[in-house]
Amino acid sequence: MGVDSFYGRIGKRAFDLAAAILALAVLSPLMLLIAALIRLTSRGPALFVQERLGRNAVTFRVYKYRTMTDRPRAYDTLYFTGDPNDVTLIGRLLRRTKLDELPQLLNVLMGDMSIVGPRPQLAVQLREFDENGMLRLLVRPGITGMAQTHGNVALSWPERWRYDADYVRRVSLKLDLGLIARTVCVVVRGETPVA
Repeated sequence: MGVDSFYGRIGKRAFDLAAAILALAVLSPLMLLIAALIRLTSRGPALFVQERLGRNAVTFRVYKYRTMTDRPRAYDTLYFTGDPNDVTLIGRLLRRTKLDELPQLLNVLMGDMSIVGPRPQLAVQLREFDENGMLRLLVRPGITGMAQTHGNVALSWPERWRYDADYVRRVSLKLDLGLIARTVCVVVRGETPVA
């Protein structure tokens, strides 16, 4: 187990490629429908693109469905959550079901991300990382991860980083499959927003 295991070094990337190709083949009609609904119901592009931290603190462009209006805003703070009034009607549904993350399957194909791993964070957050936060940079960030299936937005950043560090130490196929299964449950029931 862990990043230095055979799975961590080789098997995880092979699994990511196979899973991303299969998911894109199955979900492409849904993804096209979501993109069309976003374009038809609000101004702006279907995709939101942003620089995020990847493995070894190398930045990359992450893709998500746009869930907010096209009003300009700054994403330069650790505690940015966004104005709830800026979230579109379609955006609320996408966020609640995590479907806004589907375009990141393209990031997985390109090798920037993994199916499972710590969520990619803004580069400005690097200066806030504690020891656990730094450990998460040893692996590719993921579409879903341990923190996202154990509380997600209800957790503080240090709590999320503890989950991320635990994941890095325990990386295995069994753990990834278990977290994917937990993610499916979150998608099906929807994540309850924090009041």
